Amino acid sequence: MEKEIRLRLTTLGHPHRLALFRLLMRRYPDRLPAGEIAEALDLKASTLSTYLSALAQAGLITQNRAGTSLLYAIDMENVRQTFDFLLVDCCRGRPDICSAIPAMTMEASVKQKFNVLFICTGNSARSIFAETLLRDLAGDRFNAYSAGTKPHSELNPFAVAQLRAKGHDISGLRSKTLAEFSGPDAPELDFVFTVCNRAANEQCPPWDDQPISGHWGVPDPVKATGTYAEKSLAFQHAYGALKRRIEAFAALPVAALDRLALQSAVDEIGRDNGKDTE
Repeated sequence: MEKEIRLRLTTLGHPHRLALFRLLMRRYPDRLPAGEIAEALDLKASTLSTYLSALAQAGLITQNRAGTSLLYAIDMENVRQTFDFLLVDCCRGRPDICSAIPAMTMEASVKQKFNVLFICTGNSARSIFAETLLRDLAGDRFNAYSAGTKPHSELNPFAVAQLRAKGHDISGLRSKTLAEFSGPDAPELDFVFTVCNRAANEQCPPWDDQPISGHWGVPDPVKATGTYAEKSLAFQHAYGALKRRIEAFAALPVAALDRLALQSAVDEIGRDNGKDTE
């Protein structure tokens, strides 16, 4: 066991291998193709292959074939084993000095509303959908926000049309930057979700009090081509996929679950790849 842990720590000692590991951790439980990883980290294919091989040999990631593609993901069982070795064995299980998971700071039993931030790149469609859906489906329990890593100046007109068609109030919606949620006057976030792969691949700012995070990636409807009807359909699909996930999230008994249970539930919602019904 100790020999395996030493190999994993040595492997992560290289800055580029660590960056790759952190990317896959941010995208967990997704399995990513090498091409997407290379683009996100700006690495040559041959260099990436070397890093992936090293992480796989150390037992930190898994490799699976889907058709002609190889997909990579975190080996969470081995990663947890490594953390347990460091934080339980080496620290002798003292939660006061090395707790692996901090206690929930949201004080669920007395908190009136939980603050939820949805992030995508442009903050013009998908994250706007998610913000609006959570606000309208469960605004009595959640404060919903959205922001973009590189926000557009205006909301996408197809997204606006979709929200209007579904009867949502769009009067207060606007594209926002992440800076609005990282200053001293920003709301204290309880949950942070990325809804596009590009935003999830980027390194977001550290959040105070370590909110529960998840990745609920949805294909970008802005990239849809074809007729007006075909483009509109892409936005309808994105709306439906997010609505299904928001409904599942809103149904969680947040105040009754501990942090581990909430994180597991958030990850399970992110695995939803079913057909939307909207």
